[in-house]
Amino acid sequence: MKITFIGAGSMAEAIIGGLVKNNVVEKHHIYVTNRSEESRLQYMRNQYGVQTTYNLHNLFHQTDIVVLAVKPKDAMEVLQKISSYLQQDTLLISVIAGVSLSSMENILNLEVPIIRAMPNTSAAIGKSATAIAKNKVVKEHHLNYAFTLFSSIGLTVMVDEEKLDAVTGLSGSGPAYIYYIVEAMENSAMEIGLETDMAKKLIVQTLLGAAEMLSQSSEKAEKLRFAVTSPGGTTEAGIRMLDRHKVKDAFVDCIKEATKQSKRLSKQHSKD
Repeated sequence: MKITFIGAGSMAEAIIGGLVKNNVVEKHHIYVTNRSEESRLQYMRNQYGVQTTYNLHNLFHQTDIVVLAVKPKDAMEVLQKISSYLQQDTLLISVIAGVSLSSMENILNLEVPIIRAMPNTSAAIGKSATAIAKNKVVKEHHLNYAFTLFSSIGLTVMVDEEKLDAVTGLSGSGPAYIYYIVEAMENSAMEIGLETDMAKKLIVQTLLGAAEMLSQSSEKAEKLRFAVTSPGGTTEAGIRMLDRHKVKDAFVDCIKEATKQSKRLSKQHSKD
């Protein structure tokens, strides 16, 4: 199987790293290009042993999958540029936020299988939560390709395209919400007299433990929370303060607003 990456940024690198680390595709069958940054391509060659070139014929010759990993503003130009090189059975996978399947189909003016994917930045360590959506041309073997590719960087689920905005708001932006909580925990650690290095270790292990509990337990998060919240205890005192500041409501609003913004961006790109 040959895979061609259009774009060599952090998301492309995360996916390539997963493919290489898990021996999903042989290094010499992975081709990478970008607009003009040769130094970045050289880094990708040295780091992952992949092929890099600006020769479009070499990029697309007998390729099975083309991964679009460019900025949304560059999507139209790139799609127009590569349309004549795509074969009828070539799977096009887009990790471009906000560019719909129909928009890509209209720009290409071709009937080719297209999958949209929404990974998150945890792909860099193989822990992404990725949702994918497909157009009507996608067949079972194309889906197998996509699941193989994205499973190399974490969890993969299939959704209808209209749910991708919600996925973006929840898990696409999700790592930033967790980092936001950690910032608050780090600030509080300083105020209560804990050393920075020790506090970070305690916070990270606490997050890992909580995540593993959620993963292994059949109980809902609310019940797990109640299990460690003793009446009159320290946890109850902390939770009472979070409730007073309506932190849960704030997070619900946060995810709703991120979802709305994703929808707004999608509409904007569809007009461009």
